[in-house]
Amino acid sequence: MGQEVVTDRLLRSWLRCKRRAWLDRHGDQAQRQWTAHRALALSDQLRSFQSLLPQKPGHGEAAAVAAAPGVVGLRLAGVTDGLRLEAHPALLERVQGPSVWGEHAYRPVLGRQGRNLTREHRLLLALWGRLLAERQQAPVPHALVVAGDGQGLQQERLALGGGLQRQLDEALQRLAAELERSSPPPLVADRKKCVLCSWRGVCDREAAAAGHLSEVSGIGGKRREMLLELGIESLPQLAGTDPAWLAEELAVHGEQHREIAGQLVAQARVQAAGAPERLPPQPGQGQRDLLPELATAPGVLLYDIESDPDARDDFLHGFVLVQRDAAGAWPLADPAAMAQWRYIPLLARLEHGEERLWRRLQALLARYPGWPLLHYGETEAISLVRLAQRMGARESELAALRGRLIDVHARLRQGWRLPVNSYGLKAVASWRGFRWSQSGVDGARCLLWWRQWRHDWGTRPQPANPAGARRALERIFTYNRDDNLATWAVTRWLLDQA
Repeated sequence: MGQEVVTDRLLRSWLRCKRRAWLDRHGDQAQRQWTAHRALALSDQLRSFQSLLPQKPGHGEAAAVAAAPGVVGLRLAGVTDGLRLEAHPALLERVQGPSVWGEHAYRPVLGRQGRNLTREHRLLLALWGRLLAERQQAPVPHALVVAGDGQGLQQERLALGGGLQRQLDEALQRLAAELERSSPPPLVADRKKCVLCSWRGVCDREAAAAGHLSEVSGIGGKRREMLLELGIESLPQLAGTDPAWLAEELAVHGEQHREIAGQLVAQARVQAAGAPERLPPQPGQGQRDLLPELATAPGVLLYDIESDPDARDDFLHGFVLVQRDAAGAWPLADPAAMAQWRYIPLLARLEHGEERLWRRLQALLARYPGWPLLHYGETEAISLVRLAQRMGARESELAALRGRLIDVHARLRQGWRLPVNSYGLKAVASWRGFRWSQSGVDGARCLLWWRQWRHDWGTRPQPANPAGARRALERIFTYNRDDNLATWAVTRWLLDQA
């Protein structure tokens, strides 16, 4: 221990997931997947830094000697308790006080995502501050955390002394010990955040092969711990458990856990068997059609929104028109046929205002009276109704709008239990054989394209790279269109079962 360098990137990974840090050091780098979440975080941080320091920061040691207001690209190194440390602070801001560079010194700056300062932020800044103090031969009592909230730049000072330094020492020793392991740490209990990680493919394959309890839809970290306490360690074991016994055992944790015990066992059995299961109808109801609104509808509008949650901006409302054929039947989810269906993207730029968007939406919906709006998940219904309310829509208009909106996800959960580890659109549509035309694309990648387009085209009269900006917008439209078609793949399956 102490021979390998412990970096700030390894510390960041370890604070998020111990297994991730081990894979960063020892894993097969060819199996890493690019993730848009890291690029989005860097993009947000850059915007915050530009607000803090309007001028471009200097680079490296020469910039520090020249007393540049901001410095990037400065490599810091040091040794603590036998550990070789290395860090590359995101930004150094000039402050008053003498240092080895002259009558000025620097403090580290970090761009924060999210609302709160986390342990990851604190320890990362503590490491940067410690190594910076050694390099500039001057104390670094505080660091700065910045974040853009859409209305301005938030700034927060963080004291770097005392207990925080002790926490850093403990974390570095534990990190170094973890990196000395001959095999990776076990999979985390709650794997919901694994979608953000570049090693998700490696861990997903291991979880599926091992029948990890996190593979059962509805089981997060807390429920997994409850099941482990009862000796249930895998999906097959859960599938073989008596639901009544499990309900009684989980009752000590609360009535909600007793009530869901049977559902967990049933979900595990469906996934183990690999076949869907129709749920029994509610008391007093027959075996009902889950989509009765489609019985007489001349067509449907598939509807999907793309959003920038940080800016609270629904920037794209996308629709695909689906009509009955000449014989009155709904079309199959055939990729070749669906490729010919009409797609209508309504781009909603903030500078155009919501009133213009609302008029365009009203005009589109008026052209197709009696056509239901099919969407997957509650986002579209909530966003559209709230927009209508802000635009002063009458109660009768709101009621008509709500009556046209059909959440395919909700209808699916009412009637079926599926052999999938998630009931999200990608998991369910992929189970039905649907394939997105752009590989490896998700909502984060789409958001990154949007921000690139806004930077290259949306805020300039003439972009430096018009072809690249157009490609970004085309990719966004393709992804949105594919999400709509995936919704039809699920809808068509429900119609077939009816």
